Amino acid sequence: MRVFYAVVLLAAVLVLNFSLMHLAPGDVADTISQSMGGADQEILDKIRADYGLDKPFFVQLGHYIGRVLQFDLGHSFFFNQPVTQLILQRLPATLLLVISAQILALVLGVVLGVYSARKPNSIANYFVTFFSLFGYSAPVFWTGILLLIAFSLKIPWFPVAGMRDVTISGGFWIQFWDVARHLVLPMITLSSIFIALYSRLSRATMMETLGADYIRTAKAKGLSNRQVIYKHALKNSLSPVITQAGIQFSAMMSGAVLVEAVFSWPGLGTLAFQSIIARDTPTILGILFFSALVVIVGNLLTDLALRLVDPRVGGRK
Repeated sequence: MRVFYAVVLLAAVLVLNFSLMHLAPGDVADTISQSMGGADQEILDKIRADYGLDKPFFVQLGHYIGRVLQFDLGHSFFFNQPVTQLILQRLPATLLLVISAQILALVLGVVLGVYSARKPNSIANYFVTFFSLFGYSAPVFWTGILLLIAFSLKIPWFPVAGMRDVTISGGFWIQFWDVARHLVLPMITLSSIFIALYSRLSRATMMETLGADYIRTAKAKGLSNRQVIYKHALKNSLSPVITQAGIQFSAMMSGAVLVEAVFSWPGLGTLAFQSIIARDTPTILGILFFSALVVIVGNLLTDLALRLVDPRVGGRK
């Protein structure tokens, strides 16, 4: 049933994206005209006819849906390549950034939240609270610019642009460490807001779990503090954090657009930015559709992860 709802949602996103792009001012004819230094109405009409933009809206929509059902997202006006090929070329870079940032945010957020919950009146708890408020309030592009300035001018430890150094050649591990060094700053920037969010949430759920009756029973049986927290409390307090991670996956995909623009990361965000400037409608629609697909699949995987972490989820009505 969840898969059916996912398909319906994806179809609705497809129609909505196409409708919004159709309502937006400007099209490829305007872009070509500007690159030519201007064109009269006759030439503009011919360009629109060549690209099928002169047909009624519902005809264009029907043709577009038909192509998508055949796994054809169209042809890029600006890059002169199939949109599917463009997306598949840029997708690995975006997934690497988003998944790395999500893992970092979850691990560090849960660790900070659990540590803070264990010592609610300590200096560490106040530090986590301050860090959470600061991280959640700072826009990712502002954080990225600060890191870019710091590590380009003051502490040149990490590369500040791109994904690879074209002057470096070698085997797998050399290439791996080169990409990893380029990934550090974008990953920290994208994960900063979500580390703050997950740390606060995991702290709240852990403190609530530690006050439960079965935790007091476990302590009364003589179990150590570590056993109580990591064997009993942590597993039951993770469900809200995993749920929130699934909900926030779309926000992380959106944030990746800004982060990629700041650090010139060659992913879908940079491609989307270039396509918007060029008014390359097929590419923009393809990126929006593919992003929605990734988010929906991510939510389905979140449901699966919840069932694995907490078997009670599968039995809820």
